[in-house]
Amino acid sequence: MTNTDRHGLIAQALRESGSATVQDLAELTGASEMTIRRDLDTLAAQGVLERVRGGARTLLLRGEEPPFALRAREAVEAKRRIAAEVSSLITDGETVLLDSGTTCLEVARHLRQRPVTVMPLSLQAIHLFGETPGPATLMVPGGRPRAAEGALTGPLTLASLSALRFDTAVIGCCGVSAAEGLTAYDLDDAAVKKAGIASARRIIGAADGSKLGRTAYAYVGPSALLHTLVTDSTAPAEEVAAFEGTSTVVKTV
Repeated sequence: MTNTDRHGLIAQALRESGSATVQDLAELTGASEMTIRRDLDTLAAQGVLERVRGGARTLLLRGEEPPFALRAREAVEAKRRIAAEVSSLITDGETVLLDSGTTCLEVARHLRQRPVTVMPLSLQAIHLFGETPGPATLMVPGGRPRAAEGALTGPLTLASLSALRFDTAVIGCCGVSAAEGLTAYDLDDAAVKKAGIASARRIIGAADGSKLGRTAYAYVGPSALLHTLVTDSTAPAEEVAAFEGTSTVVKTV
């Protein structure tokens, strides 16, 4: 088991149970107690958990968004497949709005090698495009980055979006349901997603299977806003079937 897999398993166990001992987590992961202690120190530094005597307890409330650093380690291969499929749906020469989030960051890795114009909505993706010159044209919006997330929000971000029109918006879904629609964990983030959707001719949703059927508290809009939803094979079959009964095209990779 890799460090990434083990950290994800530890975080999941703590979210489900609230707390766990080092011994419990060692038995769960098959790692030594010394390794688990190092893992807990690492996750505590990322704000995922709080170290307590003999173990740890979660700091995440039910329905709260896990930290970016942790999400970036979850479902990595699925996100890469989703990103490749999203990139294949975009034609050379398009103008693309790229939402924040870990899946959209993987999309950025593909688009920076393409002759497209891209406006990313996160500092991480902006940095990625700026690392090495490539065929992609980078447009940088205004805005205020959310702490530890890098997602751009606020009046300057909204003004940047209202001033432009895009061929495609790639939206990272915190929660997406055929019945409940698109949702986000943060109200400012939801406002940016709404503005991004309104500024684009075509909307592609990018979400790994764990996001389907999940609902966060900040409403973005109905699922019918999505022209295409790209997800992976872990998506709940009932949610995929519900989407297939709508106008949204579902692509499972």
